[in-house]
Amino acid sequence: MAGNRTLLSMVGAAVVAVSAIVGGVMVMAGGSDPATVSLESAVASVGTASSSGTSSTSSTSGSATSGLEGTWSVVGGGASFVGYRVEEELAGIGATTAVGRTTAVTGTLAFDGSQITAVDLDADVSQLQSDQSRRDMALRQQALETSKYPTASFELTSPIKLDSIPSEGTVIKATATGVLNVHGVERTVTIPLEGQLTSGRVVVVGTTEIAFADYGIAQPRAAAVLSVADKATLEIQLAFERQNA
Repeated sequence: MAGNRTLLSMVGAAVVAVSAIVGGVMVMAGGSDPATVSLESAVASVGTASSSGTSSTSSTSGSATSGLEGTWSVVGGGASFVGYRVEEELAGIGATTAVGRTTAVTGTLAFDGSQITAVDLDADVSQLQSDQSRRDMALRQQALETSKYPTASFELTSPIKLDSIPSEGTVIKATATGVLNVHGVERTVTIPLEGQLTSGRVVVVGTTEIAFADYGIAQPRAAAVLSVADKATLEIQLAFERQNA
């Protein structure tokens, strides 16, 4: 009888362990991923006109687009975010895409009338959130070590020359080159951007690929996670408003 009880106890423990692993996998799998950043969705999310890529008639040469020179500040309230998109493989699930974002972004953009002369951005990466808190905890503790490096930053190092003064509703494409600081490591990066002036705001989106090894970032591990890619896509969505003169 004692042997039977021991056997039953072992079976019961195995069932609990399997259930815990399966439950963990289902939790890590989460729901559908947010769509990749796009200018159209960015414009819609900040409550402005749709991104059609065409100029409006009277506003393109009127006061709405004149006097754009000056300093512009990042708009908060969820209109702006910085995030990541990384491929991972989960036990019993297979390949998935993990997406995390932080809306704790501050910064400024300076425009002199013909080119963007400065961009300075700071993002609180300790507030990165995906659809799963377990993933977020692993990222904070194992990968980004946010207790040591809570902030990621970007500083433009080469002016972005514009062929023409942005007009209301027109899509502008450009490339930003600057220094990206993540996990206490600085690297020069080039980020393709799309932007649009709409309803008094400058809306900008962009993506670039970063390798974890370049920033000394360890790939996060968990029992239900079989593998994590060694690189991620950095996604940005920024809305700027002009500071009061």
